Amino acid sequence: MRIAALRLAGLVLLLAAPPARMARGQAPVTRAAAVDAAVRRGTRLTIARSDSMEAEAQRAIARARGNPTLLATYSKAVPTGHFTLDIPFDAPWVRGSRIRAADFAGDAARLRFAWARAAVRFEADSTYTRAAAAEARARLSHRTAVDAESLFALVRVRRDAGDASELDVAVAEVSAGQLANVSAEDSIAAVGALLDVQRLMGMPGDSVHIVLADSLAPPADAVPTFAFGVRPTLPVLAATASVSAARASLRFQHRSILEAPSLQLGVERGDPAAPGWLPLIGIAVPLPFFDRRRGQVALASAGLVRAEAELDLARRESDASLARALRERTAALDRVRRDSRLLASAERVLSLSVVAYREGAMALPNVLEAARAAREALARYIDDVAAALTADAGLRWLTATRDP
Repeated sequence: MRIAALRLAGLVLLLAAPPARMARGQAPVTRAAAVDAAVRRGTRLTIARSDSMEAEAQRAIARARGNPTLLATYSKAVPTGHFTLDIPFDAPWVRGSRIRAADFAGDAARLRFAWARAAVRFEADSTYTRAAAAEARARLSHRTAVDAESLFALVRVRRDAGDASELDVAVAEVSAGQLANVSAEDSIAAVGALLDVQRLMGMPGDSVHIVLADSLAPPADAVPTFAFGVRPTLPVLAATASVSAARASLRFQHRSILEAPSLQLGVERGDPAAPGWLPLIGIAVPLPFFDRRRGQVALASAGLVRAEAELDLARRESDASLARALRERTAALDRVRRDSRLLASAERVLSLSVVAYREGAMALPNVLEAARAAREALARYIDDVAAALTADAGLRWLTATRDP
């Protein structure tokens, strides 16, 4: 059972091997290439892109002018024929408010699309980091399982030589079997993480077609100067544009209480006393007797209150998210520096412990404890590097510009 688990782990690891051991049909993919493919081929941006298209359509509607209406009538009273062209027109202050509201709404939609694109970039980047970390943990588990199997073989040799007990053999066998199962689980998790990267890249997710080309290395220690308080984030800019759009919409509703008048131009004919075409001109002005757009004004006022509240919330959440990401990045980098020192010591202790056990100077439980400490130190280093990379990508997401 233990050997079968080790073979399964080794087979799965071959699927996630580096380019030097790459299987046929698997292409190396860098982090930048994965992020770019997620932006170009992913489906997450479809909704945000449709919102931008809708905003552009609303802008075109706001700028459109009303079509004239041709009216032809006949009456028995002279003049008998009437032809009238009804031409609606907006007052400049009404039309301007409507266009400004649509322009601000379009700006907000474009900013939300830029934010959604930055979110896709962050998701692809962090997923690539998780895949690299899962692959590193799988290799660690596989190497640990192989070492445990070698230690089990050494214990049996020492038992046969009379230097170890059956209890030592049983303990080594249990440890090797458990680590073999962990190796198989971590290897399957590494393949699943690779499939997640493929899914975000718009590739099939039924089998592995890529290998990760970039290693799992911590980001630079330097704290980005743009991370906090330098410029508004995209959500804040989008919320600000939404507030401007709501104010312009409310202004438009107030100015539209007297609805758009229309100019009437036409001709009449059929009067025996005045043969020929007779000119006709007039103006139609809607009178706000029954409806003074109270409902539309109230709706626009509610929209403004909501937009202002969302702007305040966006500012608070943006500041909190930036501060949290900055703290997480700093803490993760501190842990990585400590992990590097501890890892070297743990590996040296393990190496010396194995040598001491081979020479009969150390008990088996001490060797297993040293192996566990080294394994946990390296696993913690992998997790902390992944956390630092994720926090670094989060800072880039939170401080993304309109055209990253």
